[in-house]
Amino acid sequence: MPSGNKLKLYYHPLSSFCWKTLIALYENGTGFEPVLVDLGDAKDRENFLKLWPIGKFPVLVDEARDWTIPESTIIIEYLAQHYPGPVDLVGSGDRARQIRMRDRFFDNYIHVQMQKIVSDTMRPEGGKDPVGVEQAKAQIRTAFGMIEGEIKHWAMGDSFTMADCSACPALFYADKLVKLKDGYPNTLAYLERLEARPSFARVLKEAEPYFHMFPVKE
Repeated sequence: MPSGNKLKLYYHPLSSFCWKTLIALYENGTGFEPVLVDLGDAKDRENFLKLWPIGKFPVLVDEARDWTIPESTIIIEYLAQHYPGPVDLVGSGDRARQIRMRDRFFDNYIHVQMQKIVSDTMRPEGGKDPVGVEQAKAQIRTAFGMIEGEIKHWAMGDSFTMADCSACPALFYADKLVKLKDGYPNTLAYLERLEARPSFARVLKEAEPYFHMFPVKE
């Protein structure tokens, strides 16, 4: 990162969408200051909502350019434009569109569906949505089946990209709800390659002290 520039990432180590951004930062060795936010702490929550009233992680603040950037995909694209590194995560032209499509695939059809299921476990009795949970699981199985027939090494073939950054948390957490070992061997092997990637391995190591907070027990 150029001298004098300062990036701050507001995040939580257990947040799945934060993982996606952290992987991108670690892939390119991008310097940043991590700012851990505990939404359960009233003061932390108040300060974070002043920064981003939507209250969702992650949020990147580029003090040098006076920009506040929410949303993991947008953060990764911003970093690629203004703080590029040796790993081209977003591509250009038709390839960029294909990477973004795969990124949205993992986010929308696995990641978001996983979060619906996890959120339902924390609802009080009488407020749960069993039909919605089954629909989310069905969507995940459909997505797993599509990956199973298409995956080669990484999401885009030989090159690690933003799509793989998205796949890491999506598959890691979804596998706790819809088991990849039950009929998706190629996708399971892909997840194992992702977990062995140094950037993701680092994220998992940093998250270990918080795993007990994950509400779904295997």
